[in-house]
Amino acid sequence: MAYIGPEPAESFTSFATQEFSTSATTSYTLDHAVANENEIALFVNNVRQQPGSGKAYTASGTALTLSAATASTDTMYCVFLGRALQTVTPATNSITAAMVGNDLISGKDALAATPADTDELLISDAGTLKRIDFSHLKTGITMADQWRLSTTLLLTDSNQTLANNERVDTDGYGQLGTGMSHSSGTFTFPSTGIYLITVQAYIYRENSGTGIASIQIETTTDNSSYSGASNSVYTVENVTAYSGNVNGSFIFDVTDTSTHKVRFVGNCTSSNIAIAYADSNSNATAYTFIRLGDT
Repeated sequence: MAYIGPEPAESFTSFATQEFSTSATTSYTLDHAVANENEIALFVNNVRQQPGSGKAYTASGTALTLSAATASTDTMYCVFLGRALQTVTPATNSITAAMVGNDLISGKDALAATPADTDELLISDAGTLKRIDFSHLKTGITMADQWRLSTTLLLTDSNQTLANNERVDTDGYGQLGTGMSHSSGTFTFPSTGIYLITVQAYIYRENSGTGIASIQIETTTDNSSYSGASNSVYTVENVTAYSGNVNGSFIFDVTDTSTHKVRFVGNCTSSNIAIAYADSNSNATAYTFIRLGDT
C-alpha cells in the first residue's frame, strides 16, 4: 500500500549500536550514557533480552549490568533506542530560497556597532556566495586627528622643530579612529595609508625688523633623513603688531609606520623678530591629519 502524506522524519535518522567483546562477567561499559535500561535494546546471541531489575539486565549512565554472566563464546550487542547515530545530509542544492523564512536574518541578534576588521560578511562574487573580512570593504575616511602648538616659539634663522604640541581638546573637538602618536615634535601614523597633512601657522611680529618667516612640513621615509615636503612663507614687515597666517599641505604615502613620519619646522631669516603663536584654547598654529585611503 502506498504511503500518503509527508515523508516521516525518521527516515533521516538511524540508531547507534554497540558490539561487545564478551567474557565471563556481568559488567560492561556502554559507549553512551543512558538514564536507564529502557533506553537500550540488548541482544545476546541474537536474542533480545528483557530489561529491568530482576530480569536480564539493568543500565545507568555508562554501566551495563547483566543478571547472569556471559561466556566468551557469546555474541552481544545493544541498540541505543533514544540516540541517533547520524542525520542524512540533504542533497546538494536541495534547499531552495522558498524553504528559508524571510526572518532568517532579522530574527537573529543585530550587530549594534561598526564591525571589527576580522568580522566576516557574505558577498555574491559573480553569483557565487563567498565570505569576506570587513577590513576589505572599508571605504572612506577612517582616521582624522588634529594637534596644535601649545607653547609660542620665537623663530630664529635656523630650523626649529615645533616640539611642544597637544591634541586639540576644546570646543567640541571630534577625533575619528586611532589618532597620531607624538614625541618631541615627531608624529607617528597609526596605520599605513595615504594621508593628507595640513598646517596652519599664526605668525606674529615680536621685535623690530623685517624678514621671511616660514613653516615647513618635513617628512622622512627612513626614520632618519627629513626633507621639506611643503614650505609656507610669510613676509614680516617692520610694523608694530604685524601678524598673519600661512598654510601648507602635503599628501603622504605611508607604506611603513616605523619609517614614515612627519614633523613641522619653523624659521625666520632675521632671528627673533617673529613668533609662531600658540593658544591652548583655539587653533592658532595647528596641524591636521586625515587618512584618505589605503596605500
